[in-house]
Amino acid sequence: MEKEILNNLKEKMEGAISSLSNSLSGLRTGRASTALLDPIKVEAYGSEMPINQVGSVSAPDAKTLLVQVWDKELVQSAEKAILNSGLGLTPNSEGQVIRLHIPNLSEERRKELVKKANEYTEQAKISVRNIRRGGIDAFKKQEKDKLISEDELKNYSQEIQKITDEFIAKIDGILSKKSKDIMSI
Repeated sequence: MEKEILNNLKEKMEGAISSLSNSLSGLRTGRASTALLDPIKVEAYGSEMPINQVGSVSAPDAKTLLVQVWDKELVQSAEKAILNSGLGLTPNSEGQVIRLHIPNLSEERRKELVKKANEYTEQAKISVRNIRRGGIDAFKKQEKDKLISEDELKNYSQEIQKITDEFIAKIDGILSKKSKDIMSI
C-alpha cells in the first residue's frame, strides 16, 4: 500500500514535468521547431483543428518552418490562423505550401519569453508541491487509521520530501536549459 502511494506520487510528478515540457515547447527560441505551431488551431470543415491535422509541419532548416496543407481549400484558413496566433510569424504561400521564416528575437522579446518560461515552471512547482501534500495526507490518514506508526509516518514524509526535492531540481534544470536556449542567438 505504501509503495503504491509513493509510485502514484512519482507518476503524478512526472506528469507535471511532462506538462511543463509541453508548455515550454511552445515558447519560441531563435530556432525553428515544429512544436512552435502545435497550439495553432485552423478553421476547417466547420470546426477548429490543430494545424498538424490539416497538413504536415516540418523544419527544413534552423530558420524556416514549412506547412504542407493537404487540402488547398484550407491554405487561406491556415495562413489566417498563423497570423492570428500571436507568434509574430508571417506566412508566405506557394501553392499548398506555407513557408514561415523565423525572425531573430529582440533582446526585449527574449526577456519576455524567459519570464513566461518562469511562470510555467512556477506552475509546475506548485503542482508538484500539491502532489506532495496529497501524498503526506494519504500517509497521515493511514497513521490515523492505525495502519502505520508515527515513526513510519515521519519516515514516509521525509521520503516524499526527498522525492519532491528531486522533481523541483529537475524542473529548475529544465528552466535553466530553456532560458539558455531562448537567450542564445
